[in-house]
Amino acid sequence: MAYLNDNYLKLKAGYLFPEIGRRVKAFCEANPEAAKRLIRCGIGDVTEPLPPAVIAQMHKAVDEMASRETFHGYGPEQGYEWLRAAIAKNDFRDRGLDVADDEIFVSDGSKCDCGSILDILGDKNKIAISDPVYPVYVDTNVMAGHTGPANDAGAYGKIVYLPCRASNGFIPEPPKRHVDLIYLCSPNNPTGAVANRPQLEAWVKYALEHKAIILFDAAYEAYISPDASGIPHSIYEIPGARECAIEFRSFSKNGGFTGVRCAFTVVPKSLNAFTKAGEAKPLHPLWSRRMTTKFNGASYIVQRAAEALYSAEGKAQVKSLIEHYLGNAEVLRKGAKKAGLKVFGGQNAPYIWVRTPKGVTSWQAFDKILGEANVVITPGSGFGSKGEGYFRISAFNSRANAEEVARRLPELKW
Repeated sequence: MAYLNDNYLKLKAGYLFPEIGRRVKAFCEANPEAAKRLIRCGIGDVTEPLPPAVIAQMHKAVDEMASRETFHGYGPEQGYEWLRAAIAKNDFRDRGLDVADDEIFVSDGSKCDCGSILDILGDKNKIAISDPVYPVYVDTNVMAGHTGPANDAGAYGKIVYLPCRASNGFIPEPPKRHVDLIYLCSPNNPTGAVANRPQLEAWVKYALEHKAIILFDAAYEAYISPDASGIPHSIYEIPGARECAIEFRSFSKNGGFTGVRCAFTVVPKSLNAFTKAGEAKPLHPLWSRRMTTKFNGASYIVQRAAEALYSAEGKAQVKSLIEHYLGNAEVLRKGAKKAGLKVFGGQNAPYIWVRTPKGVTSWQAFDKILGEANVVITPGSGFGSKGEGYFRISAFNSRANAEEVARRLPELKW
């Protein structure tokens, strides 16, 4: 007989966003007129067209594929050298950070990489995850068999949860106990909180002392304002991070690549993990081996599109996109405040984290806002137990929609 992976049976019913989709679908079918005015501020999907520089480069790449002389078949699984060089130079070395071209691994999404990185990390690691948190961090560890079953509150055994509350600015603090793997996300999804230098220094210090590894998700790095002093764009701005951190980046939220699919992961050659016998081994060759075995690389056309983001025109167009979405965030922040709600995030991040009125659960808030304002938000409990009592509003939308949502929110009667 064929056996299944029993770990999948531990997963709580329904991943957050499919459950939101199910509820929205049911609402629209039952309320066709209201469905016509529905505005989606739930899932963090971009809405604006790809930058013109990207479109031009994609057309050029497509034309190359039409000729035998310029056709491209299989490319290097780790990414084409010219894209890896552009990433390392523009995102790191131009900022004074020591990252080599071949420490960049190009993929089809940081969501995939955040889960796939577990392939090269052992099953005995003690794992620390923020609460609330991007659900992928938890669920991929459940799938890999790194957790116990979930309790009635949805918390999984063997995971060390790091509470993120208003009192600590929604930035997790190093635990008193020992852990081996630490998931950090800044700017944060879902709370919109951004870690400052002292906070990241404390984490790097902890990781070095405990021989732990930080899995640093910087997918929203581009939303950190150039004027925001003291907020690192990369974990590698912290001395010692090259010995204890892997960084994940994405082109989804800066270049609008959610439907194009391209991202990258940085694995420093100086980063080690340990065998069961206690011998230090570098992770860089293991991740390279994993990529070349389980992945055939992002397409040539997509990688040329990503390269265009580093051109002068591409950089200017990305800056415009970021300003658009941050402008939406400010509009939505003001609308939620006008509704009398307590608001966090939305500055240096595209997400607004909103406290529900007293006595209202996050799913109750979801249903009320959907039913009465015809707006889709994301319930905070879907991000973890400490997300209960909050909901997330995404700023990824048109300005007209953001303004309309800001107008509707104060009309709600809680």
